[in-house]
Amino acid sequence: MNFSLLLTHFNLLLTGAELTVIMTLGAIFIGLALGTALGMARLSKSRAVRAFTGIYLQVFRGTPMLLQICFLYFALPQIFGPGVWKISFLPGLPDAAFAGIVAMGLNSAAYIAEIIRAGIQGVDIGQTEASRALGLSHSQTMRLVVMPQAFRRVIPPLCNEFIVLLKDTSLASAIGAKELMYQSRAMGARYYEYFVFMIGAAAVYFALTFVLSVISGYIERRLAVSD
Repeated sequence: MNFSLLLTHFNLLLTGAELTVIMTLGAIFIGLALGTALGMARLSKSRAVRAFTGIYLQVFRGTPMLLQICFLYFALPQIFGPGVWKISFLPGLPDAAFAGIVAMGLNSAAYIAEIIRAGIQGVDIGQTEASRALGLSHSQTMRLVVMPQAFRRVIPPLCNEFIVLLKDTSLASAIGAKELMYQSRAMGARYYEYFVFMIGAAAVYFALTFVLSVISGYIERRLAVSD
């Protein structure tokens, strides 16, 4: 086991870690925005809206994320053409990384939707009744009264979902996204030193998740719901 190789090529692991962070942030943005909308739609009075969101949740929670990543990257170009992943929100972002971000964001949204729904239902019904009695509309009640309280309640499970999402970026290596897992596996194959480079990747993953855990703990303490 030649650990000097790890020190020599540690910059490649850091390059992979940079892409891992970018993919995580992109997936969090998509998952949080879409998941919040789906969570609110789950409580809609429209049966059609509830049915649609129910189907979405069942599909994305009932199939593996790896399958979803591969489906979006390999199958969609057969329908929409080979340039479907050329459109990215960051210039120079590789197609595989962009596809991974979208797939992970769509998958995470299904779980975040249920977290948000539980948070909304956890707010006392008296808050809604009091808001309506004061003349607030339904949208104003949700935006100004219910959602701020709901988000404070769901911070712990949301942060846990974000940590899981960071680790799940490793699945994008299956489609060629050169994130942390891809780089460590490539270096391991090049020098046949899998143990050394996998240990290095594990250390970087641990550092990233530790930082995210510290940040989430700080936010949770700052916005803690009073007993």
